[in-house]
Amino acid sequence: MTREHLVDMVGKGLVTPTGLISHGRGEAYDYLMGERTIPPSEEAERVAAAFLLDAERPVVCVNGNAAALDPEGLIALAEAVPAKLEVNLFHRTPERMEGLISYLESKGAKEVLGREPDRRIEGLNHDRALCTSEGIFDSDVILVPIEDGDRAEALVKMGKVVISIDLNPLSRTSRTATVPISDEITRAVANIRRYVDELRGDEQAIKALKEGFDAKESRKRTIQAICDSLMAEFEEE
Repeated sequence: MTREHLVDMVGKGLVTPTGLISHGRGEAYDYLMGERTIPPSEEAERVAAAFLLDAERPVVCVNGNAAALDPEGLIALAEAVPAKLEVNLFHRTPERMEGLISYLESKGAKEVLGREPDRRIEGLNHDRALCTSEGIFDSDVILVPIEDGDRAEALVKMGKVVISIDLNPLSRTSRTATVPISDEITRAVANIRRYVDELRGDEQAIKALKEGFDAKESRKRTIQAICDSLMAEFEEE
């Protein structure tokens, strides 16, 4: 059903054909993890909630695949934090930007940034550099689901806390992010939102989560979980 939905969104011009390739690559890692949220991913999701709650200018960034796969979840998370919502695209055209923003608005988003970019992300030379002062450019914490590595890297170099949702723990995005989450987007976003509600107002827990998180160790445990999942069948025998 998800694949058919993405194909339909390609037909509408909201997802690109390369987005289908990206989704398929992520699906492969989800299979390896047993199509479930593994413990290191859920711990990273809790840390992500802590960073978002403690941010001064949090932003939830949305690209074509993210908008297609979980628009309601991303909108609900942005409202819960609360955070700004901004569309940012690699394959950017005025028509596609308007289509995706209108699609999010049809799903209940009240204010979506991105129509009128007035700044550029430093270090990028393609259209994904275009952003708004009100959103991505002035953000201090930014959630980037299904991201490309060069932009995640550029955002970190700008001094931002980057929370990534990328099923591949070996990708440049995961290796660059402050808080890399290897989980399927709908599960990840739902978990982050749940932890936002649980942690709100608990300053001690928020501080401990932020200070105690080790991104490299989290990715290491994620890879170990994949290896354990692969070997489980043989160990049962």
